[in-house]
Amino acid sequence: MQAQALPAMWIAASLLLVACGDSMDPRAAIPEVGGGETAPLPVSLPSVTSGPKPGPALLYAPAPAAPQLENVAPWTALPILISGASAYREGEFLYQDFLHDDRGAAGVQDPNDPQLLSGKYLFSPKAGTLTYPSDPVFAQNAADLVELRVKPLAAATAIRVTLNTLLDAEKVAFTIALGTSAAAVDWPRGAGVSSPAQIFLTVHGASAEVYEPASGKTTALPASSVAVDLRRRQFDLRLPHTVFDPGQGKLRMAAGVGLWDAAAQQYLQPSVTASATQPGGAAPSMAALFNLAFRYHEPFPDYTVLGAALTTVDAAAAAIVEAKWWREFDQAAALQLGDVSAFFAEVDFAKLAARTSDESAVPSTGPLVRIFPSRFEFGQGLDHAQHCDRFPASCEGSQRGQLQSYSLYVPTKPLPARGYGLTLQLHALSGIHSLYNGSKYQSQFGERGAGSLVLTPGARGPNGDYTDVTEADVFEAWADVARHYRVDPDWTALSGYSMGGGGTYKLAMRWPDLFARATGAAAVAIEDQGSYLPPLRNIPLLTWIGTLDEGSATEISGAISRATAAGLRFALDAFTNSEHLTVYTNNEWAPAAEFLGEHRVDRNPPHITYFVVPSLDSDRAGMVADHAYWLSAVKPRDAAGIGKIDVRSEGFGLGDAPVLGTVTSIGLLQGGTHGPTPYQRTTQDWGEAPKTPIADRLVIEASNIAAVTVDVQRARLSCAAAVQVNSDGPMRVELAGCNRVVTVN
Repeated sequence: MQAQALPAMWIAASLLLVACGDSMDPRAAIPEVGGGETAPLPVSLPSVTSGPKPGPALLYAPAPAAPQLENVAPWTALPILISGASAYREGEFLYQDFLHDDRGAAGVQDPNDPQLLSGKYLFSPKAGTLTYPSDPVFAQNAADLVELRVKPLAAATAIRVTLNTLLDAEKVAFTIALGTSAAAVDWPRGAGVSSPAQIFLTVHGASAEVYEPASGKTTALPASSVAVDLRRRQFDLRLPHTVFDPGQGKLRMAAGVGLWDAAAQQYLQPSVTASATQPGGAAPSMAALFNLAFRYHEPFPDYTVLGAALTTVDAAAAAIVEAKWWREFDQAAALQLGDVSAFFAEVDFAKLAARTSDESAVPSTGPLVRIFPSRFEFGQGLDHAQHCDRFPASCEGSQRGQLQSYSLYVPTKPLPARGYGLTLQLHALSGIHSLYNGSKYQSQFGERGAGSLVLTPGARGPNGDYTDVTEADVFEAWADVARHYRVDPDWTALSGYSMGGGGTYKLAMRWPDLFARATGAAAVAIEDQGSYLPPLRNIPLLTWIGTLDEGSATEISGAISRATAAGLRFALDAFTNSEHLTVYTNNEWAPAAEFLGEHRVDRNPPHITYFVVPSLDSDRAGMVADHAYWLSAVKPRDAAGIGKIDVRSEGFGLGDAPVLGTVTSIGLLQGGTHGPTPYQRTTQDWGEAPKTPIADRLVIEASNIAAVTVDVQRARLSCAAAVQVNSDGPMRVELAGCNRVVTVN
């Protein structure tokens, strides 16, 4: 989100593949599939009787394999894939951590912090200040814990640690504190933290040792105790019962990950400024750990604080005070003090021996952060140089790896018979997937009606304008949701804020038959974008915008004129004296939630307007938008331009509903952090569509269109239908399944 003037084109707007998941989630009710994949529940994705399915093929593609989520003997349990959760499955105890939360202690800001210097995280700052050495082997992510699991064997305790990035196992280390003590004791090897423990197990590279603080004794474990799998980014180790036997009681366990100094045989010590070989951003505690396990209660942002801040300081400054976006706020505070006693799990070895299943520590409602494997991988770790500028032609995103995150709000209401609705809620510029977690924007949209899942994809970083791979991320995340939850595919809505509003217009224009309604805030359709409005004829829109919005306020009247001229059903609420972030920090969205309601997608409208814009397509990402409703294979003659097609079928016996013209009124939004907020509303609606004689006739108006295929069955026509074409050049119209082509010269 940017509180400054934004450039033109996609300033925006009006305004889910994996391997395994939480099979015990009572709200999912979707069977898991072996071999590291999950199958979508068929009713959870859109379907049509014939022709291409709505949206990109990527939405329906099989889940990709993910080495980090694979199991080899003796491991068999499916991963949780809900961050900040633990479970007992198939005789294994699993903890699932957050991705990209390896930020360390809240210390002295490293002036060369690449995330800070990127300038791309204005509204998603981190709490921890620890920075990685600049050597590429660390990939700005080398100590990022993904999962820790434990399993009792006949003569040893098996422990597996999975990292997000692992280019050189000798550069990373982790310590596991086992058992308890009367007081906190220092972790070994310069970790810089303390907690209760009986012994410490430290692993660096392929070496492991056990340290007993009571005696000061260190015991090296046999070389065979540790197996490193670089492809899976896993450390698989065995702690012999002869060294430490947990029996069948409850064992206190804590864990942390850092970098290893082979020369000094200790954790790599941080300084103020990172070098090629030394971390920066040190705290007074000199804590060397980047990431701690067993953090079940990391807080969400406080929107009361954010709302109040807008009247006193810049809201971005308030975001820094909050700094809870990466779910590492409590971790940073504990590491700052050097006492990590609060983060531990009590592992019940009796449950493990009995192979008892226990999902009680896996959250199933409210805001969740889920992990899924993408089919796109551009290396490991983070590359802040890969941040995309506004309105990029292509974008891979700064998060390079295969594992990605999204936020999902699961309603507290019981699962409806047809499944929950699904609302896409696209994050703003400088934000990440967690931008709306804990807000009413999320919860009021989620708890509306019978209950809607609210999905905020990560888009592989804070910007990218939902282009190329960052657009594909939306559909990969959507597909992942469909693998784990029962979704009513006909109750789907689209929303977003600022850049997410631009994404709302863009996705609605490119894939209109996926959405029933759309709403966005802090942006309007600017002049360049206005030419893309007609394809939204079947999607009513709601826009919230401040009259002092730095990026869009001057375009409000033009946006109203363009939406009016396009004959759209829309409402635009202009909030008096409100700036770019005011609507967001006000944190009251009940009227917008009511607008979205439970409206359903019309997959087969009698009148379709559709544009193809090749400059927005990406072959490599599978993001080629060339079909909508009962039109497919829409091809422009000139790929450098925009292909426009307007098609009416008279087989429905319905004419166009009359456009009723604009109406203005005054409203007052109540219940937000800024108090009663006045706005002026401009609306345009349709009347009732008139009944007309049913005719076997198709009427086409086209500009820069070379070819189109019409599904006559869904258009309620026969293969003998009369086809009237008015085109500005040669054009080919194929009637699907009819062995008939109409050509215009």
